[in-house]
Amino acid sequence: MGTRGDEARPAHSRRSVLAAATGVVGLAGSASLLAGRDRIRVLAAASLAAALEDRIGPAFEAATDVRVDGEYLGTNAILRLIERGDTLPDVVIGADVSLVRDRLVPEHARVGLEFATNEVGIAYDPETEFGSRLAADEPWHEVLTAADAGAIGIADPDQNPLGYRAVHLFELAEREHDRPGFREAMLERAAVDGQEGQLLGGLEAGNRACAISYRNMAVDRDLPFYALPATYNFADPAFEDTYASASYTTADGQTVTGSLVSYVATAPDRATEHEDGGRFAAFLGERPSLLEDAGLAVPESLPRTSGDSPGVAQP
Repeated sequence: MGTRGDEARPAHSRRSVLAAATGVVGLAGSASLLAGRDRIRVLAAASLAAALEDRIGPAFEAATDVRVDGEYLGTNAILRLIERGDTLPDVVIGADVSLVRDRLVPEHARVGLEFATNEVGIAYDPETEFGSRLAADEPWHEVLTAADAGAIGIADPDQNPLGYRAVHLFELAEREHDRPGFREAMLERAAVDGQEGQLLGGLEAGNRACAISYRNMAVDRDLPFYALPATYNFADPAFEDTYASASYTTADGQTVTGSLVSYVATAPDRATEHEDGGRFAAFLGERPSLLEDAGLAVPESLPRTSGDSPGVAQP
């Protein structure tokens, strides 16, 4: 995936969006304003762990003298912790804009900033029989149908969006390829990982042939990635209605429908370091090249704000 520098984007529109979302425009010269507040806690979707730890966090610290302490969980798990009052980080980053908006805005945060997108596909081990078939570009749904139990990994659909997007994927593929029972057959056959960040570890250890993954996660681990059609990769705005036709009900009774993969960052209103959290959210919108280098996508429509604050545009 190619990268684009910040100069390729209309700076005035990007800066105005960031100002609306965070109350600040840029980070240049801000380090002198941060004396005595040198650390923020970020609770983020596990699929962003490598991007934040290896690229974005160090770059933010270099620009502001503010250290980023990251913790990474499934988005659903993060939201449950905040709703129960078990934790209150300075920044929350989720992988499903609707989920974050519906459960955090406006009770816990006024506005969020959408800053990057991703796509769902299949990371695979090319040394396995099924991996070699995927590498040969055989139809993925035929390959996975022949897989042994436990050979396919998916994230926990009750804990994070990647998990329930795997369920949505199987449902949409069942319809598109006229394979009755495909969704349930895949769910019976798949191995569910409770920790999204460990999903691809089974491939590297030789215990699994493939896993339903985001593209950036495969990039992080230098694994081959089988790209899926736009009709069910959750990356193309033209197919939003198609994505929304699939659904999954979590163990706690919440029904989630298919949606574009889009990451959103917000600084909870009562966070200890709310101002610095807002600066970090702004930083995510200001540095698209860092995100793209990590295997994420930043279309021209981003960054954009999401929330119900006066004067903030709705997505």
